[in-house]
Amino acid sequence: MIELPLKSPPPPLSPVTFDVARPTVTELSNGLKVIVFENQRLPLVNVRLGFFSGDVHDPNGHTGLTSAMASLLGEGTENYSSRQFAAKIERLGASIGSSSSDDFTTLSGSSLSLYLNELLELLAEMLLRPSFPEDELDLYRRNTVDHLKFQRSQPPFLANEQASRLIYGNHPYSVVSPTPADIESIGREHLVKLHRERLVPNNAILLVVGDVETRDLIPEIEERFGQWQPRPIPDHVATEPVPAAGRTLAIVDRPGSAQSNILLGNLAIRRTDPDYFRLLVMNQVLGAGASSRVFMNLREEKGYTYGAYTRINARLLAGDLEATAEVRNDVTGDSLREFYYELERIRTDRVGDDELNDAKNFLTGVFPIRVETQEGLTGMLFNQYLYGLDEDYLQTYREKIAAVTSDDVLEAARKYVRPDEMAMVIVGDAEAVRPQAAGFAEHIEIFDTDGSKIG
Repeated sequence: MIELPLKSPPPPLSPVTFDVARPTVTELSNGLKVIVFENQRLPLVNVRLGFFSGDVHDPNGHTGLTSAMASLLGEGTENYSSRQFAAKIERLGASIGSSSSDDFTTLSGSSLSLYLNELLELLAEMLLRPSFPEDELDLYRRNTVDHLKFQRSQPPFLANEQASRLIYGNHPYSVVSPTPADIESIGREHLVKLHRERLVPNNAILLVVGDVETRDLIPEIEERFGQWQPRPIPDHVATEPVPAAGRTLAIVDRPGSAQSNILLGNLAIRRTDPDYFRLLVMNQVLGAGASSRVFMNLREEKGYTYGAYTRINARLLAGDLEATAEVRNDVTGDSLREFYYELERIRTDRVGDDELNDAKNFLTGVFPIRVETQEGLTGMLFNQYLYGLDEDYLQTYREKIAAVTSDDVLEAARKYVRPDEMAMVIVGDAEAVRPQAAGFAEHIEIFDTDGSKIG
């Protein structure tokens, strides 16, 4: 007997059970919060040391300094040159790194749990005893300036630069990159001062996840980090970004470009906002995946692009909602029209049960996958404590997603999707795209790829 193809998809499988214990939280006498999550499934360990200071806290006149300081922590210490330090990491088969983001600075390390003590020793070395050698700083300056030049050949960077300026105004999030002059002005004395002021225990959390015993680990951490002295933490004051009074349009001119990079955005929410889960589900319906509304419209129905998406950038101090696509020059205006059609539709038409359930099933279904590896679990826990989310965040994540209703989605869309306040950025051939986009905003600015206004 020949089996005919199914006329409809099979019903979803039963939800995968998800049961994760809560970590142990301890605070050392110097103010360092230590979070330990015992996970003995594999003989591995992940360590994250996070500071509540990031790129937006760069001192006035020193954009890029936090990123430089973080990058150079492991490039020479009081006891090891950069090459010697790298050799010790390699000998352990470990990985160690440091970086900064908008809101935080992070040191990270991973290794076999057998080498945890050595891993902690190396992390303490780079954190407490960096030497910031002049030759490594000079190499950093040259490499970074070259990278900044390369960035300006990338349309996504150019779009993000202009969108951040338009969306955030005078807020620190409006600056996405230092200039070559900023990097050239960095001196060793600036790095030493910033390290002394910002990388302090009472401004940090230390997370350890893996094959460890908490009762044995805490004394090891105390031995290496207990004498680390606290200091007063500089105040970080940032003004609230002001919503736009109307639509704005910036075109970054790339003469001869065959396509347009479109980015639309408006202010939305912080990561800690209670509307986060409602907006997350709404975004899943609108544009977060290959079955979302904007994807199906601009790609599957119209064929304007290989992909069109929306995303939520929910950060510590503020956040935004963005819609993006790379389209052919000749359909730039049509693409904008379809974007605005979907942005309005999500605000006016209640999401149907099938569409809502598909979005919620996806979000609840992928969540256990994201935390099933030790690296993934470490990342989720780290973000939970950095952003100050609820203690039961992981345990209740799926419940909160499942509780979102169509009314919640509609309310979130009406509150946070604001087509009349959208900042619009198009990176492409200005001569070709300006006539198509002119009807979408009264005020149009044109920039070259160096960020200078030319029209």
